[in-house]
Amino acid sequence: MVLGCRDLERRIVEVEMELTLAKSQGYLKNQLQQSGSSSGQRLLAVIGVYTGFGSRLRRNVFRGSWMPKGDDLRKLEERGVVIRFVVGRSANRGDSLDRNIDKENRSTKDFLILEGHEEAQEELPKKAKFFFSTAVQKWDAEFYVKVDDNIGLDLEGLIGLLDRRRGQAGAYIGCMKSGDVISDEGKAWYEPDWWKFGDEKSYFRHASGALLILSKNLAEYININSASLKAYAHDDISVGSWMMGLQSTYIDDNRLCCSSIRQDKVCSLA
Repeated sequence: MVLGCRDLERRIVEVEMELTLAKSQGYLKNQLQQSGSSSGQRLLAVIGVYTGFGSRLRRNVFRGSWMPKGDDLRKLEERGVVIRFVVGRSANRGDSLDRNIDKENRSTKDFLILEGHEEAQEELPKKAKFFFSTAVQKWDAEFYVKVDDNIGLDLEGLIGLLDRRRGQAGAYIGCMKSGDVISDEGKAWYEPDWWKFGDEKSYFRHASGALLILSKNLAEYININSASLKAYAHDDISVGSWMMGLQSTYIDDNRLCCSSIRQDKVCSLA
């Protein structure tokens, strides 16, 4: 029996290794059909704009400014750029919050709804895992871009920035920063896992959460390993922690610093 159990354990380990390899090659259970551009080429970018149930007015402001809508949104996709508002589901599945999002999406067709994610402030750090995982399964793109809904974008400037980096694997791009870890419960930006960051209580270098960009292989890594990736109190810290153990190239581009005074920056505080 002991020998039989050891053999079974060995076979389980082998199967787990084969499963990991299969996932890394794109053979995922219930994998969504990937879409590229209408020409069959890989997309340049998928841009996910975080939104919430109560942010319809803000979405309409975006649709009337930097974000195309209707036919213009489809034409942008023909150029290789997909933009979607990203939202999860209500804790009470199927309630009026979910129904209103579904109704709006039937009209605008500009949402990426994360079916497995509960849309709530306390769940925000986990949203990055669901966004990158869902986006990389659904669309074949060079880059996956997470954008907060409190900034404005120079869309053409961002497209130009990404186009010049086309084909660059392992790219982790953003406005890189660090900062103090807040260990006092009740204060803004409190980090429950503050003790993990050492005596100096300082975060590692990471891209600001307002606008951060991952190349395809890094988004695939999140998708494959999402179940075991630790989420911290903030989504940008979480993504930064996942990138630390990888052969990723940190690209600090201050054109992505929304509070910068640079004339050629591609984002600004709304």
